[in-house]
Amino acid sequence: MILDLGGGFVLRHALAADHEALCRVCLMTGDAGADASAREDDPTLMGQIYAVPYQVLEPDLAFVLEGEPGVSGYLFGALDTAAFYARLEADWYPALRRHVRDPGQDRTAWRNSDWARHAIHHPSLDVPDSLADFPSHGHIDLLPEARGRGVGRRCVEFLEGRLAKAGSTGLFLDVHPRNRGAQRFYAALGYRPVAGGAGTSMFMAKRL
Repeated sequence: MILDLGGGFVLRHALAADHEALCRVCLMTGDAGADASAREDDPTLMGQIYAVPYQVLEPDLAFVLEGEPGVSGYLFGALDTAAFYARLEADWYPALRRHVRDPGQDRTAWRNSDWARHAIHHPSLDVPDSLADFPSHGHIDLLPEARGRGVGRRCVEFLEGRLAKAGSTGLFLDVHPRNRGAQRFYAALGYRPVAGGAGTSMFMAKRL
């Protein structure tokens, strides 16, 4: 255990044995915070993009929230976003691409998880200049049973402390524009919108 969050929830380091649970949480929160299971034909791809690589490439800042039902969420951080993205391109995506077909550029022909397949072959790994003051990024998703208990706030504050201690001067989060609840949550913690997002990305950032 790393941190007792109260209410029967604890935060601990994520392990390789948690990969299936990480993919499950990612899927169940993948539609702007809601369950994306109905739209995806491959339940693992979202997790392979947004969750599992943190445990593999940045394990010191990869955590799971565990409660009575099991894994109910995760918390990830990357100290140096540009370096993390470079490792994704060099060390993570090449192996995935060997097992996942590219659905092509015609989005009108995409079905189900084709958007994720396309993202694996053509990831967006540029860091906008607007984020220069926020070199680190974080990622948190909680299942409904872990929400509304103050758990999310304590997790984010914990990550902020870890990153600041490691020398980071700022942290940003990539929030879906439709996820109004997440936007209100981060705003209450001192995060403010930063230019540079597009499509399904909205950046909120905070100096540490």
